[in-house]
Amino acid sequence: MSIITIKTQPFNDQKPGTSGLRKGVTVFQQPHYLENFVQSIFNSLEGLTGKTLVLGGDGRYYNREAIQIILKMAAANGVGRILVGLKGILSTPAASVMIRKNQAYGGIILSASHNPGGINGDFGIKYNISNGGPAPEKVTEAIFAHTKSITQYQILESGDINLDHVGSFKLGTMDVEVMDSVIPYLELMESLFDFDLIKNMLLNGDFTMCMDSLHAVTGPYAKAIFEGKLGAKTGTVINGVPLEDFGGGHPDPNLVYAKSLVDVLFSDNAPDFGAASDGDGDRNMILGRNFFVNPSDSLAVMTANAHLVKGYKEGLKGVARSMPTSGAVDRVATKLGINCYETPTGWKFFGNLLDADKATLCGEESFGTSSNHIREKDGLWAVLFWLNILAVRGESVEQIVKSHWQEYGRNFYSRHDYEEVATEGANELVNHVNSQFETLKGKQFGNYTVAYIDNFSYTDPVDGSITTNQGIRIVFTDNSRIIIRLSGTGTKGATLRVYLESYEPDVSKQNLDTQEALGELITIAEEIAHIKKFTRRDVPTVIT
Repeated sequence: MSIITIKTQPFNDQKPGTSGLRKGVTVFQQPHYLENFVQSIFNSLEGLTGKTLVLGGDGRYYNREAIQIILKMAAANGVGRILVGLKGILSTPAASVMIRKNQAYGGIILSASHNPGGINGDFGIKYNISNGGPAPEKVTEAIFAHTKSITQYQILESGDINLDHVGSFKLGTMDVEVMDSVIPYLELMESLFDFDLIKNMLLNGDFTMCMDSLHAVTGPYAKAIFEGKLGAKTGTVINGVPLEDFGGGHPDPNLVYAKSLVDVLFSDNAPDFGAASDGDGDRNMILGRNFFVNPSDSLAVMTANAHLVKGYKEGLKGVARSMPTSGAVDRVATKLGINCYETPTGWKFFGNLLDADKATLCGEESFGTSSNHIREKDGLWAVLFWLNILAVRGESVEQIVKSHWQEYGRNFYSRHDYEEVATEGANELVNHVNSQFETLKGKQFGNYTVAYIDNFSYTDPVDGSITTNQGIRIVFTDNSRIIIRLSGTGTKGATLRVYLESYEPDVSKQNLDTQEALGELITIAEEIAHIKKFTRRDVPTVIT
C-alpha cells in the first residue's frame, strides 16, 4: 500500500447548502469531483491526524463506491480510525449517536436526505462536527474556500474494505471498524422511552400501527425496534429494505410522496397509528386513523406531553423552532414558562441552543423533530415519542391533537412547494416582493391588514453570530403570516416555498379543512407575489 498524490483542478459548484453538498449522481461521478470535496474537508480540519471519524450513508446509488474512496483518502490524510456503518448503511440520527458515543472528531454522512435516488437521482455529502451535529457555517465556508483553490488530493492505493460483515480492518496505518449502527441507536432509544409500556400497548390491546421506511435507511432500524424489541407483528414495517433507488419512489415523508401509507391510514380498515421516515432517517410524518398531524402541531403536542415520556419527565429547558414553523409550540412554551427560540431553517442552528442547555426539544415544519439526545433531526425517535404518549394517555391520535387545539387554539398551517421551477423566475418573484417592503405595511387585504414585512435575520443567543436573508415574512395584525423563501435542498432549478398560517382560538371553527381556512391568505399571497406568473405553475407541486 502506498499513498499517491493526484493533481486536480477546482470545480466552481462545490458550495455546501443547507445540509452539505447535493448534486446529481452523475455530477459526483465526474473524475476528481468527490475527491476534491473530501480533500477540502480534510484540509479544513485542524488536528485531524490520529483522530476518529464516523462514516456511512443512506444506501442510495453510489453510496458504496463513495465510502471506499473516502476510506482510502482518510487513510492517506492521517486519520487514525474510522467507524463505518455495516453495508455502508448509517442513518443521519445514528451517525450523530455514534459520533457522540465514541467521542469522535466528526463524521462524514453520505445522503441527499429526501431527494430521489438511483443512477439519475441525487447524491450528497456533509460533514458533522464533534457534537454530532451539522457543521456550522464557519466550517462549511472553510471547506468551500479550499474547494476553490485545491490543486491535489491524497489517496491510498489499496483494495476495498468488506463492508458486509462486522469486523476490524487495517487500511494502511488507519483502523477501520465496520459496525452495526442499529445497536447503539436502539440502546439510546431504550433509555429515553418506556419500551415495556409501548410493547404492552402493541401486544395486549387492539392497537395497530404501520411504519413506512420508503425503501430508505430506517428499514433495519425500524424492524429491529418495532418488530423486534417491541414485538409488533411482522409486516408492521413496510418498504423496509433499503434500495439504491428507494424502489423508484421519492423518500420524502409527506402526503404526496408517502401516498401508499396515506391510503392505508385513510382506508376503511385503517390502523390506529402510521408513520413514515425519509431517505436518511431524520424526518418523520405522523398519522392517526383518517387523520394527518401537521409537523408544526406535532412539535407542539410533543412539547405539551413531554412530561409523560420517560426521558423527559424532569421537564424541558426550552424549545426551539425554525422561523417558518407555526407558532403553535410558542403557546405551549408560554404555559410551561420556558423559552421558545425562533431560528433560521437548518438543523445546525439548533446545535448551539442544545449544547448550551437552552433547549430540549427542537422542530421544523419540514417534518423534522428531535431533542438534546443527539444533534440531528430524528425520525424514529419522534415515532417512539408519539407511541409513548399514546400508551400513557390511551387516546387516539386525533383525540390528542383535537384536545390540544381546544386548550391552546389551532394554528391552521400549510406549506405550498413549487419544485424545480426556473431559477430566474424564482429570483424575480423574490425581488418583486422585496420591492414592496415600503408600500405593504398597513395595507389591507380583505379581513387582513399587514402589520409588517421583513426578511428574517437571526442573532444566535449563544455565540452572537448573525444570519441574514432567511425568508420574507409578511405578518398581519392578527399574527397570521405568509412566508416566502427559496429552499436550499434541491439540485435542479429552484424550490419556492410559500408558508401560510392563521390562528383560530374558536373551537367551533377548528374543524374546517386547512386549505379552506387558509383560502383568503392563499389569495393574498398570489396577489402580493404573483406566484403563477413567476413560477409558470397554476398549482403547487406539493401541499402539506
